[in-house]
Amino acid sequence: MDIFDKEKRHSIMHSVHSKNTSPELIIRRGLYRLGLRYRLHRKELPGCPDIVFFKYKTAIFVNGCFWHGHNCSRGKNSQTNKKFWAHKIAKNKIRDSNNIMDFMLMKWKILIVWECSIKGKGEFKINEVIVKCYNFILSNDTYSEIYNSS
Repeated sequence: MDIFDKEKRHSIMHSVHSKNTSPELIIRRGLYRLGLRYRLHRKELPGCPDIVFFKYKTAIFVNGCFWHGHNCSRGKNSQTNKKFWAHKIAKNKIRDSNNIMDFMLMKWKILIVWECSIKGKGEFKINEVIVKCYNFILSNDTYSEIYNSS
């Protein structure tokens, strides 16, 4: 049972944005402080990644756990309009997988930073997440995810 009426829930969901979210801003500021320069939301790349490092051929996606169907406490399914949300999240996951495959075919590195690594129960310290991102960018790894396993 939702604690908000239909109109209030609609306005809350409508106010959620896909760009410049607080987790994304945290990652960007931290990487900038470490001397890394990047581009934002490049539409010519698959999935329009949140942060792009052309020099390192690396794309970072800062994913909301709910919107991308992450298996954590923040990614739990909605209790209202279950069929709609299950279908929407499933489509998002398929799209995300296709974008990752496209990057791999282009020989780019992909890092997924999940919202639960920055917010919620058992979150990492912000500096830990930034250092993990920085180390991935400079590494030879081709794919990684940062998330909270709690």
